[in-house]
Amino acid sequence: MSDQERTDEALALAAEAGIHRLAIPTPFMVGRVNAYLIEDSPLTLVDSGPNSAKALDELEQALASHGHAIEDIELLVVTHQHMDHFGLSSILARRSGAEVAALDALAPFLASYGHQVDLEDRFAELLMLRHGIPPEIVTALRAVSAGFRAWGSAVEVSRPLADGGTLELRDRTLRVLHRPGHSPSDTVFVDESRSIMLAADHLIGHISSNPLIARPLDAEEEYSEPRPQALLTYIDSLEKTRAMELELVLPGHGRPITDHVSLIDERFRLHARRAERMRRLIAAEPRTAHEIAQEMWGNVAVTQAFLTLSEVLGHIDLLLRDGAVVEEEHAGVVRFRAV
Repeated sequence: MSDQERTDEALALAAEAGIHRLAIPTPFMVGRVNAYLIEDSPLTLVDSGPNSAKALDELEQALASHGHAIEDIELLVVTHQHMDHFGLSSILARRSGAEVAALDALAPFLASYGHQVDLEDRFAELLMLRHGIPPEIVTALRAVSAGFRAWGSAVEVSRPLADGGTLELRDRTLRVLHRPGHSPSDTVFVDESRSIMLAADHLIGHISSNPLIARPLDAEEEYSEPRPQALLTYIDSLEKTRAMELELVLPGHGRPITDHVSLIDERFRLHARRAERMRRLIAAEPRTAHEIAQEMWGNVAVTQAFLTLSEVLGHIDLLLRDGAVVEEEHAGVVRFRAV
């Protein structure tokens, strides 16, 4: 069976359960984001796509292909804090009058989105400088981040959800599970009776979800240390998901996943290989995280400096945990040395 045939079969299985994938365009390298229409009562949309006219137009067309309009949406669910997933939420809620549901710990972030992004940018700036990224690159990246802000928009959560709780619809119950790592707020929704998980970016088939280092949701405003260990947190979340019995995982990007155990095992091997490669680089000579990123990804470590820094520091945390490297600071810049 071809990849396309497997995809069609999985999407047909989801459609039988009343769940329809709506692939919405984004301006980001990851490509389209998957929103999911759940034909139930209330009529539910999981994620929205980014705040753009193109995304809104295609979302309206996708809804129309299933016989619905934006005004029909009664419940809007936000899976996590990344703008490609919630950017249109405010517009959709205003036009439809829909309730907005999200993890309770995420609600303050969504309500004060602009201020929260200011805090995120300041946190990222301090982290980048501490780990060897030159100040001129940091300044340029802050300007890029400021330009991206409009793809998101503040939205009020009217139905906060507790980790381990449920979201009750007429024909199904969705278990709400906090699975942080890719972001601090990643939330998955599991239809346990059908063994279907709506996973957003917690698990993606064609790419490894990058565990981005971000301010904790409950952090004080001026927060910089200790550095959140995003990859260690993510691995713990993946282990919990691996232990679940699931027939179908519907991700935030790309094709449905029908064998989550094998995919997660491959992710674990990937992270082990990447950590070992970084250990060898550090064994050759002490390096900053930015220097390691440049060795591994070349100029991408400049154009995508924070993403690659998060990737390096996540794997360094594995090495620190195992006692393979130590962290040394000089003049405010951290280098890592092999033990």
